[in-house]
Amino acid sequence: MTRLASISTFAAALMFPTSAVAQVSATPPAAQKSEPEKPAAKPKTKPHTVTKKPPATEAKSSTPTPAATAAPAPDDPNVDLVYGAYQRGKYKTAFDLATVRARAGDPKAMTMLGELYANELGVRRDDAKAVEWYKRAADAGDREAMFALAMMRIAGRGAPADRLEAVKLLAAAAKLGEPKAAYNLALLYLDGQTLPQDLKRAAELLRMAADAGSPEAQYALATFYKEGTGVEKDLEKAVRLLQAAALADNVDAEVEYAIALYNGTGTPKNQPAAVALLRKAAHQNSPIAQNRLARVLVTGQGAPMDKIEGLKWHVIAKTSGKGDLFLDEAFAQLSPEDRAKVEDAARRWLNVK
Repeated sequence: MTRLASISTFAAALMFPTSAVAQVSATPPAAQKSEPEKPAAKPKTKPHTVTKKPPATEAKSSTPTPAATAAPAPDDPNVDLVYGAYQRGKYKTAFDLATVRARAGDPKAMTMLGELYANELGVRRDDAKAVEWYKRAADAGDREAMFALAMMRIAGRGAPADRLEAVKLLAAAAKLGEPKAAYNLALLYLDGQTLPQDLKRAAELLRMAADAGSPEAQYALATFYKEGTGVEKDLEKAVRLLQAAALADNVDAEVEYAIALYNGTGTPKNQPAAVALLRKAAHQNSPIAQNRLARVLVTGQGAPMDKIEGLKWHVIAKTSGKGDLFLDEAFAQLSPEDRAKVEDAARRWLNVK
């Protein structure tokens, strides 16, 4: 029986883009070639930064900028009105309310001002002022501000880049339980450039962020457990983490969890559930999921055979660079009429996605 294959090599190189705040990303090594029957899934490690897109602003900006950090959560009744205005997209109102409270010494309001200045929400973008307010909030012990300021330091916004200071801020925020800080600090320990490589410490930080509900950290830690990187190899723990991340709509985790379910690796085999997850990830434009789903549908192993639908997904996956010799041969064996159906279905999907 055909098995779906995956590669779980964890990313080992970091990039620090200077064009946006709060973007620490890991670049995985090039995927190794595999036999056509067992194409390899390549997990990616992404920065755990903003997870929600802010609502429409009162005044639109011609140059939108990614948020430096999630807005401060309303755990302090003094900032409920500020946070509520932010959530409704009333950024100018949030700015006015936050200014009054920040001047009175409210750290959460200071963090909000940093957020608004950093991302041109309700006010002109001003990185220097964003750094000033984030620093004041960080000095007052606000962990969100520490994380945001660390990302500003990495990106070199508002002041020259300073990764060592960023590390100190990430460590302080992680110690206070900030999952985004723990996740990004783990990447630095994994990378081994800014900090000496320490896989065990990276795993500890990923566990901290995963326990706090970070899907990115759950996915990354699952990779550690699959490979025995920094932790003892444990496929069952890996699958539980993949399941948690998949439930939070992490697409890479959906694909890896689907493969585990399909093969019964670290979990009871459940091919119908696996195929459902592959369909979901395929519709979320994952080339790997599209490729795996194509193989399932073309071979009829795990789902009713449907070569037209399966090869449609193959053609779509190829547009993202996910080729497959086995599926190329299956496509070539179709009648001219069926090839036209496949191409038309793929074209319609690509035009509306």
